[in-house]
Amino acid sequence: MTGRLRAFLRLYAVQGAWNYERMLGVGMGYAAEPLLEDLRRIDPVRHTEAVVRSAQFFNSHPYLAGLALGASVRAEYDGAPGPQVSRLRTALCSPLGALGDQLFWAGLLPAMVGLALAAIALGAGPWMVVAFLLAFNLVRAWTAGWALRTGLRTGMMVGTAIGSSLIPRAATVAGAAAGFSVGLAAPLVAVWLAGALGRAELLGAAGVAAAGVVASRLAGPRYAAPKFALLAFGVTLLFRWVTR
Repeated sequence: MTGRLRAFLRLYAVQGAWNYERMLGVGMGYAAEPLLEDLRRIDPVRHTEAVVRSAQFFNSHPYLAGLALGASVRAEYDGAPGPQVSRLRTALCSPLGALGDQLFWAGLLPAMVGLALAAIALGAGPWMVVAFLLAFNLVRAWTAGWALRTGLRTGMMVGTAIGSSLIPRAATVAGAAAGFSVGLAAPLVAVWLAGALGRAELLGAAGVAAAGVVASRLAGPRYAAPKFALLAFGVTLLFRWVTR
């Protein structure tokens, strides 16, 4: 197994050693180790320093962490000064975190869940859940592979590569798609569920809606109404399948 493939697979566990002191740092160090093996033969001292730097504090969206991982490893091989490599990692934390959140958590995930729920309401059946999981994880795997390749290819110029890639534009489109998808799913699922519910079930649905209002008051700006709606729909669908 090549070092790049091992690093790619380890990126899936980048949150496995998450802690308040280094956030994703330990996981990043674990993923970087296979890529730094050749540096041991080239410059043993630099290799030791690079391994230590790779496990320092780092925090971003885990799906895009490969950009910082690949870029910092490439910078180590290119002989960039150690402090400069550390500054590169630090500079990438906030942009990759914000971009990943916008692309995945606020865009792609609710968009795909909304489409899956709408399809189920239109008669697609439970297999749509499997299709959703497969599609989302394929996108996740492609993104992780692209991120690692791009970081390794561009090194210190990774910021320019990110800005010129499709990822920022995809994040904007994904947000709009999420709004459309959840808006489409809400009435379809509501009508589908209401047609099979009695008075008691409808009262339960009203209780769920009331809980959403209460949650919005308590959570304040942290509250995400689309996420609550999707969760409520999903739990209701699961309950219906189990009790059918």
